Amino acid sequence: MISFARLLLRRVILLVTLLACVFVAVDLLPGNTARAVLGREATPEQIAAKERELGLDRPLAVRFWDWIAGVATGDFGRTARGRPVDDLLADKFPPTLLLGGLALALTVFASLALGAWWATRPGGAAARVLQPATTTAVAIPEFVIATVLILVFALALGWLPAVTITGRSGFPTGAEMLVLPVLALALPQIGWNTRVVRAALSDAALAPHVESAVLDGLSGRVVLARHVLPFALPTIVASFATTVGMLLGGALVVETIFNYPGLGAVLAGSVADRDTSVVAAVVALSGVVIMVVLAVADGIRSWSLRGRR
Repeated sequence: MISFARLLLRRVILLVTLLACVFVAVDLLPGNTARAVLGREATPEQIAAKERELGLDRPLAVRFWDWIAGVATGDFGRTARGRPVDDLLADKFPPTLLLGGLALALTVFASLALGAWWATRPGGAAARVLQPATTTAVAIPEFVIATVLILVFALALGWLPAVTITGRSGFPTGAEMLVLPVLALALPQIGWNTRVVRAALSDAALAPHVESAVLDGLSGRVVLARHVLPFALPTIVASFATTVGMLLGGALVVETIFNYPGLGAVLAGSVADRDTSVVAAVVALSGVVIMVVLAVADGIRSWSLRGRR
């Protein structure tokens, strides 16, 4: 079995490789960072001076090495417009974390409830409702769901706002502004995870010890909680851990649609400016969050498998 240290090292190497690919991809984008910052009226001399100031006249490999060395000390550098990237992330990442955290909590609660309902009633109304509903939810991307939610609940019914108004704290001014973005993020993941939970519980229910528990006269809830769920937990936790990455990626799209004050607008603007440091910093921060979640998932999986090896 791969030790935790080796697994962590592999993930760090994978993240560094991904960041190198981000540097290359942004460098290949059409346009010029210095011109994007200075505007169309900038002279060639001004653009050349700005490129020297930003270090864009150096080889790409050198720029990447200097940036990754700074990240190792906690310094993400500066944006092309001169603002420290650390300050930018400190302002914009908490709202994104709030949005993703609420969507994850809704996904976990709803998929566990719906998956258990489906698994315990495989031939009833649960299967007839959830089979097509979850397939549809998985097949439709977040931006389509977001558009439909806006059309129905904001424009047609007028129940919820279609855009987000930001307060001085940097967060939405009202909880109602979180409802549609959270639903747009969570619905596809609820569809997928409901199917995973149902399959994991159904497979675990076939184990001999579960049949023995049923023959002993234990109630269905006790059998599910004590004898089925622990054996299905590794698969379910792995699916939820994967969902974190999907939610972070989807949040960048959903935030743009709802004008939400998170990393989505920052990433869109940095791509337009070809601001490599900001794009790479967003990817690095998201990667670290995913790595932490995967480490927690590995710990839960090891705990659930104790005594079975």
